[in-house]
Amino acid sequence: MGIPPPGSQAAPLPKGLPFRIVSKTIGSGAYACIRKACPTNAPLPIIAIKFINNEHAKKVGRLSRKQIALEIALHRQVSGPNQPFYHPNVIRILCDGEDAAWTWIALELADGGDLFDKIEADEGVGEDVAHFYFTQLVSAVGWCHSKSVAHRDIKPENMLLSAEGNLKLADFGLATMFNDPRTGQRKFSGMVCGSPPYIAPEIVLVGHANQKRKSGQEKQGYEANVADLWSCAIVLFVLLVGNTPWDLAVTTESYEFHEFVETNGRSTDQLWQRIPPPALSLLRGMLKVVPQERFSLDETRRHPWYTQRNPLLNDQGTAANPVGLATRMLESLRIDLSAPVLSSQRTPQKPNTERPLGGYSQSQVPSWTSRFASTQPDTPTVDTVFDWEKPPLLAAANANTSASQPTTALDRSHLDLSNKLSFEVRQRLAEDPSMSQFSATPTVPLSLTQMARKFNDVVPSHSLARFYSPLSFSALLPRLVEALHHLNVPAAPLAVSALEGRDDVVCIRFKTVDGRQQPLHGNVVVERAEMGNEMLEVRFVKAKGDPLEWRRFFKKIVVLCKDGILLPGS
Repeated sequence: MGIPPPGSQAAPLPKGLPFRIVSKTIGSGAYACIRKACPTNAPLPIIAIKFINNEHAKKVGRLSRKQIALEIALHRQVSGPNQPFYHPNVIRILCDGEDAAWTWIALELADGGDLFDKIEADEGVGEDVAHFYFTQLVSAVGWCHSKSVAHRDIKPENMLLSAEGNLKLADFGLATMFNDPRTGQRKFSGMVCGSPPYIAPEIVLVGHANQKRKSGQEKQGYEANVADLWSCAIVLFVLLVGNTPWDLAVTTESYEFHEFVETNGRSTDQLWQRIPPPALSLLRGMLKVVPQERFSLDETRRHPWYTQRNPLLNDQGTAANPVGLATRMLESLRIDLSAPVLSSQRTPQKPNTERPLGGYSQSQVPSWTSRFASTQPDTPTVDTVFDWEKPPLLAAANANTSASQPTTALDRSHLDLSNKLSFEVRQRLAEDPSMSQFSATPTVPLSLTQMARKFNDVVPSHSLARFYSPLSFSALLPRLVEALHHLNVPAAPLAVSALEGRDDVVCIRFKTVDGRQQPLHGNVVVERAEMGNEMLEVRFVKAKGDPLEWRRFFKKIVVLCKDGILLPGS
C-alpha cells in the first residue's frame, strides 16, 4: 500500500501530547495535516497543531528531519514563544515535539480561515481592501526580514486570517537566513523554490546557471529577501484584479511577462488597465526584473500609495472595522449562473525568443522549472484519507417537516423544490452566508451584521465553495460527474450504494490541472444536511492548488449544475 498518508490509521498520531485534540482535519498538505487542540484541562484557548508525517515527508516531499527542524527554528526566530515581541501579522509558533512517526508544531489558530478563499477570481477586491491586506503583508515580511529571515514562499495559500480579519503570514517550510548569524555577512540562496507564478525571475535564472555550471565554477545565488518583494507585488496584483499578471506558471515563459519587461512595465494586457495609477506606479517599482533596481522594503513603505489613508486600517495597522471589512468581502463574491463555462485563463501567446528579455532568452529557461521545491509537493489524491472536520451545517428544522425523498429526477423547477421546504428552513438558508454568492446582487443578511462583533461572525472560516441541493443522491451525483467530465476531469465510477442514497456521505476525488497546467486536486463531498427535509450539501474540499484557480473550478461546476442548486429566494 506504500506510505500511509496523513491521518491514516496506519500511522496513529502521537500519544501523550501536552494538549487535547478537539477536531478532525481542518487543513492538509502532501505530508501534513492540521487539527484544532486546546489545553488538557480547559476548553480554551483553541490552537492549531500541524502534524508532519516524517516518513511521508521524506519519501514524497524529499524533506529530511533536519529540514523540518530548520523550519521550526526559523519560525521560532521570527515569532517563537521565547521572543519578547511578536508581530500581529505573523502566525505564532507555541511549541513543538516529535516521535518516530510524526513531528508536531503547535501554532496560533488563524480562525478567520484563508484570505484568498474570500476573494473572487477574475474580480479581486476593492482598492481599500487590497491596500489593507497588502500593507499588512509587507509589515509581516518586514518583520521577518528584520530577523534576517526570508520567507521564500509568499503566495495566497500562506496568507490566513484572524477572527478580526487581520492577515496572518504562515508556513515557513521554505524560509532561509539571508544574513550569516556568525559574521553578519549577506548570504545568497541557490535553491530553486517557491510557487509559480509568484516566484521571482532571478530564482529561475540562478537555477539555470547552476545547472549549467562546469566543474570548479562557483555556484550563483540570489538575495532571498529581495525575491520576497517580487512575490508581495504579485499578491497585490492578484488582490486588485483577481488574477496573476502572467498567463503561465513559469514567469519567464510568459508572453505577458516578456511584454511587461520590454515595455518597461507598460503592458497592453487589459488586466493592467484595471490597476489604479498610484498602485500601478508601486507595482512597476517592485516588479523590476533586475533585483538591484527593484524597490527595497523601505522604498515600498515610503511609496504614496502605500502610505495613503485607509478607512479600514487603524493606527495600529489592524482592522478598524472588522464587520465592515467582512461585509465588503462577502458582497464581492458572486457567481454568474448565466455565464458560459469557458476557461478563465487568457490564451497564451508565444513569447519573442530571438533576444534576451530581462537578461536571458526564452531558450535559456529549462523545463525543470515546473518542478520548483514547494511546501505542497505532489501526492496521489486517491491515497488521501478523507477525515475532514465538517463546517457548521444548518440546524435541524422542526420535526414536522417531511423527510421524504424527492420523487422526480432532473426536471424539477426551483419553485417546486422550494415548496418542499418549511418556512424555518428557508429562514436558515437566507441567513447562511454561502447563499449570497448565488444572488444577482450579493448582500449580507441583516441577521448577521446586526449581531456581528468580529470578522468571522459575518464571513465564516470555512470555505464558501459549497451549495445546497434539494435533489436526491441519484439525481445530483450523475450531474456532478457529468460536469467534471465536461471539464475533462476524470472521476471514478460511483458506487451503487451512493447512487441509491444509502451512503450518508459521498466523496468524489479528482486530480486535474488548472489553466497554467499546475496541479489542482481535491474532493467533491456530498452529504445530507442536518435538516428534517431531505437536502444535500455539496462541499468542494481543496487538497492542492491555487485558491483562485480552485474558485474558478468551483464556479464552473456550479454553472453546469445550476438546475440542481437551491438559490436564494427560490
